Amino acid sequence: MNTEIFTGVIPALMTPCKSDRTPDFDELVRKGKQLIEAGMSALVYCGSMGDWPLLSDAQRQEGVERLVGAGLPVIVGTGAVNSASAVALAAHAQKIGAAGLMVIPRVLSRGNSPTAQRHHFEAILAAAPDLPAVIYNSPYYGFETKADLFFALRAKFKNLVGFKEFGGAASMTYAAEHITSGDNGVILMAGVDTGVYHGYVKAGATGTITGIGNALPKEILHLVALSKAAATGDVEARLRARELGEALEVLSSWDEGTDLVLYYKYMLELQGEDAYKLHFNATDELSPSQRAWAKTQFEQFNAWYANWSRQLDSHQP
Repeated sequence: MNTEIFTGVIPALMTPCKSDRTPDFDELVRKGKQLIEAGMSALVYCGSMGDWPLLSDAQRQEGVERLVGAGLPVIVGTGAVNSASAVALAAHAQKIGAAGLMVIPRVLSRGNSPTAQRHHFEAILAAAPDLPAVIYNSPYYGFETKADLFFALRAKFKNLVGFKEFGGAASMTYAAEHITSGDNGVILMAGVDTGVYHGYVKAGATGTITGIGNALPKEILHLVALSKAAATGDVEARLRARELGEALEVLSSWDEGTDLVLYYKYMLELQGEDAYKLHFNATDELSPSQRAWAKTQFEQFNAWYANWSRQLDSHQP
């Protein structure tokens, strides 16, 4: 099973809203094309960034169809409140020609049961046997997939090719130590923006799924390139990757919180992308204090990155 789809830098798309707070699929496709043209290797839809709990299954499938129909490589999120819906989403993704699956654990009902999760994962993987898939591991879903379950699943389903780790450094280290380093056919993805440097340099990640990359694609591609070079022993790249990661620290930290979509849509709004001003729930909005803080931090980073990049360019031979 080809793992290449998971080895680049992949933004998790947000779902833009029309004025009536329904999905704007024209804008979704436009944004997807823009990010691929910027250098991203594929797109994720519909994960947490895409607000999957707030969309109907029909809306989610329409978004996937529109992206695939536009010729874009799409990895489909399978988050659902029941396994039947997750299975239908996976089967639909394979039917219309999506590029891969991001398999999200069962939530709410028996979410902390390893047995229930095993059956949930098996049903999804069986529904789309031709699509390469990664397990999405996140403490926010209330269940952590450990090595024994992962390899039991992989023994039955060859389309399970990797592990997307959204947890912190300790979780990513666990994945590297006990899962991905034990099988050359399994890849590790850094699944949270604060984990890019640690993922590539200290855990052997070969891909990343990014939230902040929706707003700062060039900068995140730069960070990943430096981190990959640092993993090969490049001393200068290691220093620069740490500098850039530190400068992004506040903006990246929003990827870890419950307001991540609110913050990253606001960053796009600050860049003039009006399709991201609204949310599906009218009461989902940043407070005035959060907006002021976000604007200050965003402008501070942009000013720093412009000066830092010029300094780097001036020191090139």
